[in-house]
Amino acid sequence: MILGSINPAVLLAALMVAATPILLAAIGELVVEKAGVLNLGVEGMMIMGACVGFIVAVNTGSPIIGFFGAALGGVALSLLFALLTQALMTNQVASGLALTLFGLGLTALLGQRYVGITPPRTPKLDLGPLSDIPFLGRALFTHDIVVYLTIALVGAVWWFLKYSRAGMILRAVGENHDAAHALGYHVKRVRVLAIMFGGACAGLGGAYLSLIRVPQWTEGMTVGAGWIALALVVFASWRPWRAMAGAYLFGGVVVLQLNLQAAGVRIPVEYLSMSPYLITILVLVIISSGKGRSLNAPGSLNKPFHASS
Repeated sequence: MILGSINPAVLLAALMVAATPILLAAIGELVVEKAGVLNLGVEGMMIMGACVGFIVAVNTGSPIIGFFGAALGGVALSLLFALLTQALMTNQVASGLALTLFGLGLTALLGQRYVGITPPRTPKLDLGPLSDIPFLGRALFTHDIVVYLTIALVGAVWWFLKYSRAGMILRAVGENHDAAHALGYHVKRVRVLAIMFGGACAGLGGAYLSLIRVPQWTEGMTVGAGWIALALVVFASWRPWRAMAGAYLFGGVVVLQLNLQAAGVRIPVEYLSMSPYLITILVLVIISSGKGRSLNAPGSLNKPFHASS
């Protein structure tokens, strides 16, 4: 076992990359749940974004257009969820699970011809002398633009929810949709827009997997990332900056277990591979017990809204 072969700067850089797709999906789902909607279809929207983004990027030769396509793919699937839950008033949990299964099945069909193809390369962002700073340069300033835009998105969502009028309306809808409706706010319109935003973020997270982190298309390549994103929202108590911390924690566990395998740690590889998911389950158990029950969950979460005449 050679633990000295693990470079801390490289480990931190890899952590940020591993956390980005989960953070994108989590921050989108956080906004959705703040509006009082529980969308368990994050995994389906992520895999749709991964597939559509990959197909668009390969056919256009542009990863940027691929990311736009991925966002639209996630939005399209999220609109199906919105139709089911906000117009047809179906159960949110069942609809979300169906959305995930639908996304996994549809992308398996759409992506058949693209297995084994390499997508166009997404260049790293040139930050000049910042990338030459010892340790910090390699760890923080050698990434692609999506990593930095994701961090900026977390800040923007935090500001939007806390300080903007539209964000306060969204929070009001999520806390008590009947009271928000009585004040004249369009509850379903707010929720549909939030669902679309969540779909776009999940699609972008999926595209990051297929275009940057693992630049290829493989059926079912999200391997539970959407479920981890859902868990992170609860872990973060519906707060954007905590969601980022949780995503980096999970990304760190993923990267560390890969590095420990490479360093020759004498633990069966299966145990190391399942460790990130065990950590997630443990976190959910802890926060769901005792004081974890007063977590700041939106009051109308997963409650259907029936507009009065």
